[in-house]
Amino acid sequence: MADEPLVLGIETSCDETGVGIVRGTTLLADAIASSVDEHARFGGVVPEVASRAHLEAMVPTIERALTEAGVTARDLDGIAVTAGPGLAGALLVGVSAAKAYAYALGKPLYGVNHLASHICVDQLEHGPLPEPTMALLVSGGHSSLLLAPDITADVRPMGATIDDAAGEAFDKIARVLDLGFPGGPVIDRLAREGDPEAIAFPRGLTGPRDPAYDFSFSGLKTAVARWIEARRHAGEEVPVRDVAASFQEAVADVLTRKAVRACQDEGVDHLMIGGGVAANSRLRAMAAERCERAGIRLRVPRPKLCTDNGAMVAALGAEMVARNRPASDWELSADSSLPVTDPHVPGGPHPGRVHDHDHVHEISKDNLYS
Repeated sequence: MADEPLVLGIETSCDETGVGIVRGTTLLADAIASSVDEHARFGGVVPEVASRAHLEAMVPTIERALTEAGVTARDLDGIAVTAGPGLAGALLVGVSAAKAYAYALGKPLYGVNHLASHICVDQLEHGPLPEPTMALLVSGGHSSLLLAPDITADVRPMGATIDDAAGEAFDKIARVLDLGFPGGPVIDRLAREGDPEAIAFPRGLTGPRDPAYDFSFSGLKTAVARWIEARRHAGEEVPVRDVAASFQEAVADVLTRKAVRACQDEGVDHLMIGGGVAANSRLRAMAAERCERAGIRLRVPRPKLCTDNGAMVAALGAEMVARNRPASDWELSADSSLPVTDPHVPGGPHPGRVHDHDHVHEISKDNLYS
């Protein structure tokens, strides 16, 4: 174990400052500072608020992770950071911090893909990923089916949402029901006391002529909102628990149906589910039922590892080190639309210089953390 790469990962793609430390596929620390409470009164994430929160939380969260792992910064074999996709300003905070630490410590820097990291985190729970891996990633920002023959170099999109992501739909329906933000956890909780068959909400893109693996939740969101509005307009009580259960059932049905089909079509005998919505209890249960019937092995990390965290970034960074992938250079910057086909952003290191677009700044190690 001692000869396995020790990597620190930084995740700042949205509203959580995550710092994780792994040694190989063993999780040593997973420190998170969330700004979700600061966004709740706005009903969604405010990019400027998120960026400021990352700035304030970065150093304390890194120090907490190092203490939890029982290592020093100089023990690290590399620094990994989410380079995209995500909120541009939030990503820049993480990338800038990673550059500073990597340069000051003389360690290689790895800019990695947020979505690929969500897949790789499962190694911390269930061991090395099979190759290829079929992954269903569902969160507030994305709903994707991905085939990964090599998580460090070859990730292929099978399908994606064409409008609202699954997590986004959860948040919007929670808002219509006056349940607050974020919507996923509260809908999941209320749905356990409701009837999933009470209301026949539509299943988007499941017709014979629809794309096999793409997702659409905009129509479902609109149908649920109109159903609620009609009840309210008629002066009738809205059965919140039944609405939550029926809506959640529709989302889980579409996601698991398409994921199992993709596994069967591609001859892959396992399915990994990740992203924040993977913490949903009904999605997990339905996926387990359908995978068992289809003879597919299901891999789902524990809920804390499904949401955004630094451990997933560190896991992918450690895999980059273990497979001798090239480190990123000092020109690494945030890419809010970084395609999943780029698991990481390679390059050649240029010690002593950090490039920020057209401006080049000399850096003194005396001015950086060591």
